Amino acid sequence: MYEKGAERLIIGSGHDGNVTLSEEAAAYFKKKDVQVDLLRTPAAVRQWNKAKGAIIGLFHVTC
Repeated sequence: MYEKGAERLIIGSGHDGNVTLSEEAAAYFKKKDVQVDLLRTPAAVRQWNKAKGAIIGLFHVTC
């Protein structure tokens, strides 16, 4: 999921917030100095639409 130069990762955790980020993944992104925003998907989409810069988006949409 990581791409060199990314500043931020926006994760949509599903409508009910079922997706989580593992401790290992959180540590990896922290080491890479990437801000991680884990939000319910509707809120994540709103953040994505306002985001500027080197942003990665991952959206869980099945629940």
